[in-house]
Amino acid sequence: MALGAASRLWFPAALATAVDATLRGAVLGAALAGLGAVLLISTLANLAAFLAGACYAALTGAWLRHRLFGHTLELGLAGQRRFAAGDVLARLVSDAAGAGQVLPALVGIAVAVVSAAGAVVALWLIDWSLAVAFLAGLPPMFMLVRVFMTRASALFVGYQRAQAAIAARLVDALAGMRTIAVSGTSKREIDRILVPLGELDTCGRALWGAQRRVSWQAGLLVPALELAVLAVAGMGVAAGRVTPGQLLAAASYVRLALGMFEKIDALVGIVQARASAARVAEVLAAAPPPRPAPRALPAGLGAVELRGVTVHAGDTRVLDQLDLRIPGGCGVAVVGHSGAGKTTLALLVGGLIHPDQGDVWVDGVPVGALPPAQLDSAVTYAFARPLVLDGTVHDAIAFGRPALSRAEVVQAARAAQADGFIRRLPAGYDTPLAQVPLSGGEAQRLGLARAIARGGRVLVLDDATSSLDTATEVQVAAALNSLRAGRTTIVVAHRAATAARADLVAWLERGQLRKLAPHTRLWEDPGYRAVFATAAPAQAGAPRESRESRA
Repeated sequence: MALGAASRLWFPAALATAVDATLRGAVLGAALAGLGAVLLISTLANLAAFLAGACYAALTGAWLRHRLFGHTLELGLAGQRRFAAGDVLARLVSDAAGAGQVLPALVGIAVAVVSAAGAVVALWLIDWSLAVAFLAGLPPMFMLVRVFMTRASALFVGYQRAQAAIAARLVDALAGMRTIAVSGTSKREIDRILVPLGELDTCGRALWGAQRRVSWQAGLLVPALELAVLAVAGMGVAAGRVTPGQLLAAASYVRLALGMFEKIDALVGIVQARASAARVAEVLAAAPPPRPAPRALPAGLGAVELRGVTVHAGDTRVLDQLDLRIPGGCGVAVVGHSGAGKTTLALLVGGLIHPDQGDVWVDGVPVGALPPAQLDSAVTYAFARPLVLDGTVHDAIAFGRPALSRAEVVQAARAAQADGFIRRLPAGYDTPLAQVPLSGGEAQRLGLARAIARGGRVLVLDDATSSLDTATEVQVAAALNSLRAGRTTIVVAHRAATAARADLVAWLERGQLRKLAPHTRLWEDPGYRAVFATAAPAQAGAPRESRESRA
């Protein structure tokens, strides 16, 4: 860029030399050679600057996306409460790329400023009155740019915030589109998604208005200043202080000095890049949940203890001073009405969320003190709607444990009652998932197989059998019972039969532990039986689109 700026400053002087030599009737060989050299250097320098800027922007955007994605994972579910999924997606896709343009844009402006300063010096060298005339017209131009940058920055932030809000609402709607379809609320959901459209329209129109104002104002001021300098230069030619070639050079230098004021699009790009960088920095500035000093996990059977645990979702207390102790090797069913905090409790055990107050312990060690790799090996999950990524069926079961052998994968699939339908696929375990239209129950069985294959001393099933028919659930439960030796099993249950198979039942009510006892003893309580009576309608139809998992 510096070489390009130097060549741009050199070109008017070379042109002036060639013109004056022509008027004097001198030999033009040297002048034309110099003019050709500066044109070649300028072309090559501009091409190199373009390629360097594009490469830097691409590499920086990729680096920012990688860092932003990693930091989002570090924030965990606590970060999801602050930054919605659609908002994070917008920052990853759009803002990270925009933020990568900040430095090239600033360097471009810096080069333009240096070029402008060099052009003013060149005007002074031609005739001091030219530089004075130019500098006298600069204050209005600087004021114009300053007002525009201040106004446009705020508008861009508002525009991007509204875009992110629409994206976040759209992602939520897509996740629950089955519920929206069966409840006939499509029109209402469309209206809800488009609520931020008003702010988007207001900011967009205001931004276009600001661009329009600065464009026509600059369109008046720039020619006026250029005309003033050329008028002084013309008087210099008449007085004999300025040569015709220098008059032509002065016109080029004025145009070069005013170039940064004419590039409104470049100024808009800088404003947009700054706004994008601010949105990326907002996520990166969010501190991950504090972790105590790392501690090793001793040998054990997966005893779990929650001490005075409180978790908030906005102004609501999902769990309220909850105390619960689960002996190692025990099977516990967690039951309660919708919103009682069942899924929240399950997520706490593996450190997927952290309590606002209190502590969660596994075999005598706080969950927050366990290194991520050790915690991942100790606590495994199966969810109601497991995430099935690209790859083969084998890859889906071995996800996170790529070293698992085929025999280990098959063993886990058999325990989850998935081996039968897998072998009926065109390529069995090597069938690409993109070619497998999985039903809800089949996806759940793959998720169960994945959890079983991962091992661990604590197995958490968050409504992981809700899409299975009763016979298959019984078979899966029998397989899990045979695998339970030496591990603790925590099952978020909505069926009485599931709770009956557990050693103990943790009955939650309004975020607190109402009772911890065997199912047979709790069944005598009408309130306990009412929990399953409420859940029965949801079990009779399609899988529930519960939002409790967001708690």
